[in-house]
Amino acid sequence: MTSSALKAAGTSSPLRRAIRRPERTGRQDLSCQLCGAGVADLHRHLFDDHSGELLCACHPCTVLFDRDAAGGEHYRLIPDRRVRLDAFAAQGLGIPVGLAYFVVQRDGAVVANYPSPLGATTYEVEPAQWRAVIDQCADVATVSPLVEAVLINTARGAREHWIVPLDDCYRLVAIIRQHWRGLSGGSTVWPAIEEFFAELETGNRHFGI
Repeated sequence: MTSSALKAAGTSSPLRRAIRRPERTGRQDLSCQLCGAGVADLHRHLFDDHSGELLCACHPCTVLFDRDAAGGEHYRLIPDRRVRLDAFAAQGLGIPVGLAYFVVQRDGAVVANYPSPLGATTYEVEPAQWRAVIDQCADVATVSPLVEAVLINTARGAREHWIVPLDDCYRLVAIIRQHWRGLSGGSTVWPAIEEFFAELETGNRHFGI
């Protein structure tokens, strides 16, 4: 680890919105955070590079920003691809738990995030460790900085390695926060996590957070 200690990230604003948003029991109108138009429950997001937040986007704004240069250095459309990766030696990354996602920063640094009942805990990955992962799985080098993540699940015997949109990771954090009970998680959190990964496998889309 290059940081002196693990850092709690559960209070960052995008995660805070995701994990505190109550489950909808009926139709509630949502608005595009760029133009104010209505958006569907399942919608895309933009990454605001100035604030580090995710913004809900309507379909026309999604089309507008679906080009690398459209948002300049301010807005970036969160991709919607999900790619299952060949397994690699995740233990070489020093992951102390079975669930983690890794986000490449603008400067090339890689931050590991561990979803937990308190949000997410982070640390910076050693560059040599990340290069070793790319040597084993070249697709990892295609991850778009800030807006995609490498998601790993080795909990309870699983062997899941994915490239996913960043908002998928926020949704996973929200699922854990919603379902975790007691010290071990209780009886509902692991089935909910398994359902999340099953959706990745089937290609079901859940763009809303």
